[in-house]
Amino acid sequence: MEWREAEERACEYLRSLGYLIVARNWRWRGGEVDIIAKDGNTLVFVEVKYRTADRFGLPAEAVDPRKREKLLLAAKAFLGKDLGKVPVRFDVITLLGEELSHLKGAFGEGD
Repeated sequence: MEWREAEERACEYLRSLGYLIVARNWRWRGGEVDIIAKDGNTLVFVEVKYRTADRFGLPAEAVDPRKREKLLLAAKAFLGKDLGKVPVRFDVITLLGEELSHLKGAFGEGD
């Protein structure tokens, strides 16, 4: 599996939960968001991390404070004038080999 396949698998998983995929690989001047989805009324910014093995650490460990800050800024850029009007959540989907884990509400502003 490569990272594109991991992102596709994450999208399939989210769709199976009833999420609507709004955007994939959304780019802005500060970086990129892997998946933006709607879970009911909530806009969910999803970081996907894939590793074939854990010898260099677990995939979730790669979502460090710097990465979380970039995702928070991306949410602000994506929402623009709608900031504060739409509920927002930050999730992390990790794949370690074939094993998928979903960390719902993995962090928020100030984490």
